[in-house]
Amino acid sequence: MRSSRALLALPVAALALSVPGVAHAGESVQVQLQDLNETGATGTATLTATDGGDLKVMIRSTGMTPNSPHAQHVHGAVNSMDFHCPDKSADADGNGYVSTEEGLKMYGDIFISLTTTGDTTRASGLAVDRMPKADARGNLTYERTIPAAELPAGTIEHLKDLHLVQHGIDANKNGTYDMEALGESTFAKSVGVNGIPAEATDPATCGMVSGAAAGSVPAGGVATGDGSTSGGVPVMWSVGALALLGAAGAVVSRRRLAGGR
Repeated sequence: MRSSRALLALPVAALALSVPGVAHAGESVQVQLQDLNETGATGTATLTATDGGDLKVMIRSTGMTPNSPHAQHVHGAVNSMDFHCPDKSADADGNGYVSTEEGLKMYGDIFISLTTTGDTTRASGLAVDRMPKADARGNLTYERTIPAAELPAGTIEHLKDLHLVQHGIDANKNGTYDMEALGESTFAKSVGVNGIPAEATDPATCGMVSGAAAGSVPAGGVATGDGSTSGGVPVMWSVGALALLGAAGAVVSRRRLAGGR
């Protein structure tokens, strides 16, 4: 009888060993944010699962575009999809920078929008008015605890499968988003908004959870992770795009007016 029980236990033990480790209450994972477009921006982030199932997010970044808002998100998936931070090979058009469209194929859909207040779903992915702003030296500090009830299913259990992306670069290092360096944002144009600098929407940093392995890009790229695209751009991006890009345009316009006074 003991022998039979031991044999029955073996498959259970093997199954347990085959299941990836999951996060538990009080556990924290670290993310090293690396410069994605050679602008010198870097940072660190900590994702902590609280005892109540909430998610505490802390981010400290440097080298960001000063006095400017930076959209930022948790990306990835909890359904075994393989998304990760891109490298220079993602620069399909060869202009030397990874754009939003090029990066999406690697890091996938927005999982959580890291806004300062209010909604944190992917619908707020481009709500620049509620995104953190770098100070005059390009330092960005962010801290927020997102209630368990507002987290996508599986967030806490799959913290190690997720990663962070911050947007907004200063390619020509003049301290602002402008057209001179990279021209107009093709992503902005794809959602019907003209006159927005590519610098405002291109990713600045990306970081995977320490110890997470980078795999291959899933077949189908973004469509595999999101399930819906529109003209090559995921539909979810267009939900909050007008809000972000309109606000970005307002920022640019105010600077132009200030400069003309």
